[in-house]
Amino acid sequence: PKTFGVTMVSCEADVRVGGKYRFVFTHPSSPSPMAFFGRYLEVVPNVRLVWTNEEGGENGQITTVTFQEEGGKTLLVMHDLYPSKEALDEAIASGSTSGTCETFEQLDELLVALGV
Repeated sequence: PKTFGVTMVSCEADVRVGGKYRFVFTHPSSPSPMAFFGRYLEVVPNVRLVWTNEEGGENGQITTVTFQEEGGKTLLVMHDLYPSKEALDEAIASGSTSGTCETFEQLDELLVALGV
């Protein structure tokens, strides 16, 4: 999200079952880059992606994104499954879940600008 003030410095993604991803960001208040990484558990093109979030260690969630056509538009649904209520509470308290709505709003704006 724009309001987070992060800049992506690298993006590696091998989008296939068992493939890995690594996204690295910088932030003015962080002395070192922040890496988000994991592996893809399911890949069904144009339908479903499932990946791990291993930067969270044993508290990392599994993210599932589905794409469904509805009336000539695509409904994108994202679901995060945390290993425990405590892990979810920790993620919420850290603010790591707060940017999702803004990110989807930015995606909507981009798609409108592209005429999609």
